[in-house]
Amino acid sequence: CLGMQVATIEVARHLAGLEGANSTEFDPDTTHPVIALIDEWQDSDGTIQKRDAKSDLGGTMRLGAQSSDVTPGTLAFQIYGKLVTERHRHRYEANEHYLDRLRAAGLVISAITQREKLTEIVELPQTQHPWFVGVQFHPEFKSTPWDGHPLFISYVKAALEQQRNAQAEKVAA
Repeated sequence: CLGMQVATIEVARHLAGLEGANSTEFDPDTTHPVIALIDEWQDSDGTIQKRDAKSDLGGTMRLGAQSSDVTPGTLAFQIYGKLVTERHRHRYEANEHYLDRLRAAGLVISAITQREKLTEIVELPQTQHPWFVGVQFHPEFKSTPWDGHPLFISYVKAALEQQRNAQAEKVAA
């Protein structure tokens, strides 16, 4: 889950110009908390739960498999199709108050949870970077040596393509 969070921080700092942007997990006093705890959460039965950094850890974690809608035309859509269901184990989320500014800076929010409308996958357009994807879930939970996770397979394919392109440029020069 750290991948999506640090990718979001990177874009906030270096593309959106939010100097000092961080996660409140790393810096509780950050001036731009682009990643933070959700302090209000609606349970599946409709009750509202209030939480803070001192709340019971289990009660503040997002756990288990959750489904997200994937935006057509994104790298995530190429990898997963229109729906992704992955396992979670984390407390911190992308701060919705910064999402418009991050999108304006070029961050693509390519998957959002169906129930809570939380950010699940972020990426940069392939015109900006050949493979910049961060996910909020844990793909390693569903990957084995005999059946690699689609996200890992996509990353390795992109790396091999970059290597082939670099070699071809070298030969042409």
